[in-house]
Amino acid sequence: MNSDTFEGKWEQLKGKVKAAWGELTDDDLTRINGKVEQLNGLIRERYGRTKEQAETEIRAFLDRHK
Repeated sequence: MNSDTFEGKWEQLKGKVKAAWGELTDDDLTRINGKVEQLNGLIRERYGRTKEQAETEIRAFLDRHK
């Protein structure tokens, strides 16, 4: 799944994103609004990941939810 598809399926994926990254709030999910780069930034901020680590986690998440 690419970032355009992720954005298009955002409403269906929000709950799964929250389950995968439980420290993200509903307000965070509203702010992200399906933008992969914003999700990456919040994962780095909340979990102390590097950009590369967050990208790897997001890529794995997207692969699981094709």
